[in-house]
Amino acid sequence: METSSVDTNPNSNSSSPPTSNSSTFGFNLTPLRVLRYPLSTFLEYSGLLRVRPDNPEADLLIPDNNRIPDNSESISSSGDSNASSTGEVSIRIIENDGVRSEGVGVDVDVMEERGSSSTGSGGNRDSSSSYQRYDIQQAARLIEQILPFSLLLVVVFIRQHLQGFFVTIWITAFMFKSNDILRKQTALKGERKITVLLGYFLVYMLHVIGIYWWYHKDDLFYPLLMVPPKVIPPFWHAIFVILVNDTMVRQAAMALKLALLMYYKNGRGHNFRRQGQMLTLVEYTLLLYRALLPAPVWYRFFLNKEYGSLFSSLTTGLYLTFKLTSIVEKVQSFLTALKALSIKEIHYGSHATPDQVTAAGDLCAICQEKMNAPILLRCKHIFCEDCVSEWFDRERTCPLCRALVRPADLKSFGDGSTSLFFQLF
Repeated sequence: METSSVDTNPNSNSSSPPTSNSSTFGFNLTPLRVLRYPLSTFLEYSGLLRVRPDNPEADLLIPDNNRIPDNSESISSSGDSNASSTGEVSIRIIENDGVRSEGVGVDVDVMEERGSSSTGSGGNRDSSSSYQRYDIQQAARLIEQILPFSLLLVVVFIRQHLQGFFVTIWITAFMFKSNDILRKQTALKGERKITVLLGYFLVYMLHVIGIYWWYHKDDLFYPLLMVPPKVIPPFWHAIFVILVNDTMVRQAAMALKLALLMYYKNGRGHNFRRQGQMLTLVEYTLLLYRALLPAPVWYRFFLNKEYGSLFSSLTTGLYLTFKLTSIVEKVQSFLTALKALSIKEIHYGSHATPDQVTAAGDLCAICQEKMNAPILLRCKHIFCEDCVSEWFDRERTCPLCRALVRPADLKSFGDGSTSLFFQLF
């Protein structure tokens, strides 16, 4: 009797010889592959995705760990191709007087279903993980298809507006550096030098004048006077005009703050506190003006009769309504800063008497020196007026006991800082 059968164990028999590979992660990291599929190559190299074949269209939808065995692992019988494709096992019994065949059908799918049911929840987790990885791979391929053309459009857009991009980057970097210089000069107090402050003042003003002179034909002056531009500006030109005006107005306000620092150079005590109040008032006045600055440009932009009178009137009215609601808060902050400047009393304490200073030791805990114009806080601690005024420009609590002393009113800009948030709308 001669019996032929197949081995359904995919781990048995000899496997195909390993292919040569230059990567430990199972794929060749060639420059061409990195150029064509940068995101997928990175994900495959990091181990988040399985290795993709060279032809993306030939990739199967079924994950690797759930794939049906290929030809090298399929069930085969001696010369019977039909048995290998249907999963049947044929047993041939050879007798002396003839040949008698008996077929026994074995369903491979049933065996696989039994094997998968024995794995339990672990198989389900592997399957869901594989499909999640496949979704990530599909998203990566979609990004790779869109990214080259998108980058090409960005390059062309930058080339068309090269001068605008350069000026925007320059004035933004100059503003950030100017704000840092102003804060450092404010922190120097009495050690500030008039020549240095005057030099920075001239540089700031020349920078503002130079930018407006360079773009004197681009209707930059009209929005400064709350007058709409003569013609309807394109969208990107409107953004550019608003951005330049917003930055230059802050630059001019920094020059004004430098003038205040020159005026209060030798100020101590009451004068130093008044300096912080003046800097705060300048900043809130600037915030109110900057909130109004984009309105003329966007008013002209939305009031475009080419889209119809009804549509343009509706969009313009909605924009002005939104702008009015945002300006109310700025007006309230400005009035509060103006009121604080008019009040000469100290809103977080009172002037200490000589007996109170003597009882406290006549030593300021902040500067560790003899007290100058001592202030008695509500928590009964005493400090120099200029020291504690500088402290309350940033904090609301006592430096020693951390008790709440200063009321929760406006944010102070007494340190000379300027808001760096762009007001585009």
